[in-house]
Amino acid sequence: MLKFGTDGVRGVANTELTPELALALGRAAARVLGGSRYAVGRDTRRSGPLLEAALSAGLAAEGAEVVLLGVVPTPALAWWSAAEAAPAAMVSASHNPFPDNGIKLFAAGGRKLADDVEAELEAELARILGGAAAPAGVPTGTGIGPIHGANALAGYAASVEASLAGRRLDGLRAVVDCAHGSASVVAPGVLADLGVDVEVLHAEPDGVNINDACGSTHPQALAAAVVADGADVGVAFDGDADRVLLVDGNGTLVDGDRIIALCALDRHDRGALPGDAVVVTVMTNLGFRLAMEKAGIGVVETAVGDRYVLEALESRGLALGGEQSGHVIFRDLATTGDGMLTAVQALDAVVRSGRPLSELAGEAMTRLPQVLRNVRVAERDPSLLGRLAPAVAAVEARLGSQGRVLIRPSGTEPLVRVMAEAPTEAEAEAAVAELVAAVGRLVDGARP
Repeated sequence: MLKFGTDGVRGVANTELTPELALALGRAAARVLGGSRYAVGRDTRRSGPLLEAALSAGLAAEGAEVVLLGVVPTPALAWWSAAEAAPAAMVSASHNPFPDNGIKLFAAGGRKLADDVEAELEAELARILGGAAAPAGVPTGTGIGPIHGANALAGYAASVEASLAGRRLDGLRAVVDCAHGSASVVAPGVLADLGVDVEVLHAEPDGVNINDACGSTHPQALAAAVVADGADVGVAFDGDADRVLLVDGNGTLVDGDRIIALCALDRHDRGALPGDAVVVTVMTNLGFRLAMEKAGIGVVETAVGDRYVLEALESRGLALGGEQSGHVIFRDLATTGDGMLTAVQALDAVVRSGRPLSELAGEAMTRLPQVLRNVRVAERDPSLLGRLAPAVAAVEARLGSQGRVLIRPSGTEPLVRVMAEAPTEAEAEAAVAELVAAVGRLVDGARP
């Protein structure tokens, strides 16, 4: 049985994530989350309708009404969940390759599930797959839930456009890479409605081309198109459009760290950054932290995963946070990471500044060289980080305040991830090499 990760369940469709498992997950979700009405959305993978049908059947079999939204961005599904105060499920593997698929669930209100709820859901799923009878039997006749379609795109698009409070993006020319995914059905239209002159790339999904050498995981074609077209900016979505990266007019990538930095500085200057602080993960570049410190903006750090960013935002009453990958959350405007909303907010800052994205992003922060290497180990060793402490301390002392070291075990593979940041690439490489060697000395059979 697949286990819940930081973003639901994922696996190869029809072998790891089977229709049988999706059906059982639909039943388990209805029992654990409650509610009489659910929305189901999907991205553009060929396996999407297969898993959508199975998941919907499981929900309906437990008596829930199922509203099929079809191909939508994940944040559009979350928007529907918040607007309708009903749970929802997205069939998508986000930025993963085409053969994969996944299912992520939202509680009523458009929020990801808490850890204890996921644990309860896993336990119920195991009972169902083990052949246990339903707690109170199963519905029959009119007790079976109806399944029907609905359109959430217009309402979602209107909400993104409304986030600018009447401002527009006239005068910008943008190349938009939809990754042959969910952004294809909404992103070009939203940007055009706001006045952007849009050239569209990779918006012809055929069921198998999602994320294929395009989108936020492969922005090279977008960068080339921006330069060739003389555009002001490039916008690159992932498969389900919950994350976005930008490209400036010179073809230079603007990652999530820089997007958060420029939006944080813009909000800070306008007095629109609650708590004068942002939330990022341990993987965020040290250059971001140094830039925020210089600007007088606090930085709250979490574990990797947008759910942890959101938890920190909510618990501290903050509004802006996210990840280097381009998964950015504007908590005062949405309940989850939203690539379309992020693009619109960042471009709004560019337009209001009257300056090109290259200048704005470059001044927002200076990215320090970052080197990351994975060390494969035979099995996880909870004591390893403690035993590595002297080696880590030695490297950190040498780097001082202008460098950073992070060692963490992978949550899904037998790997130890070793990362270092330093003023120069050579210093970062040397720090990582030293720590990888230390791992090798402490762990039998460790290998890069």
